[in-house]
Amino acid sequence: MVALVDLFTSFSGLLSVGIIAFILAMGAYMTRMVLRKMEEGA
Repeated sequence: MVALVDLFTSFSGLLSVGIIAFILAMGAYMTRMVLRKMEEGA
């Protein structure tokens, strides 16, 4: 529980959450882009 409090209250914890969210969003965007390009080529 202390780890969760540190994760959402400290600067480095919030930075980590932001980076994880950015990486997940970038992965979703890249997956969607690749799937769209594959359908265009087929």
